[in-house]
Amino acid sequence: MSTITIGLTGMTGAGKSLAASMLRERGFHVIDADEVGHRITDRPQTLKEIKARFGEGVIRPDGSLDRKALGNIVFSDPQKLRVLNSITHPAIREAILREAEETGGAVVIDGALLKECGLDQICDAVIRITAPASVRKKRIMERDGLAADEADRRIAAQTDYSDGWIDVDNSSTAEVLEQNLTKALSEIRGIHEKKKP
Repeated sequence: MSTITIGLTGMTGAGKSLAASMLRERGFHVIDADEVGHRITDRPQTLKEIKARFGEGVIRPDGSLDRKALGNIVFSDPQKLRVLNSITHPAIREAILREAEETGGAVVIDGALLKECGLDQICDAVIRITAPASVRKKRIMERDGLAADEADRRIAAQTDYSDGWIDVDNSSTAEVLEQNLTKALSEIRGIHEKKKP
């Protein structure tokens, strides 16, 4: 694929990061929205705003953001999550748009909050990695060292969208995910070719 932007999303624990690494191996430039988000929240101005909204308890003694403490607050209160998103999303979107534009070629924007940031609008297609809730819960408990109730809160805090996106199942093995991704890319390639003038 030449110049194309593909969104990659999915609920927490679905296996989006594994899919991103597979796409990277295929030559895509992958922009990780979480990494961009970390850079944004490390900015002094952003830290200052987060501290003002959420208190001293979310800042470590060295002045850096205590992501776990902040997560415990926002993932148990949808209103507070919206407040955090209002602080970070505009800057995240701007940084991702800039990187995608500078990179050109085949770009994947890897972000769980693709729609919330409005980034789905700039994508030629969106791949949504899916897996049953029970599988996702087990994965995030193992991945993040969370208790069952914490995992449930993380899952409940996300909104699932489908908006004509291409679903890729990841409830089985990595090999099956690879095969399912290949099918999705073939479908996207066909759609992309038809759209060309």
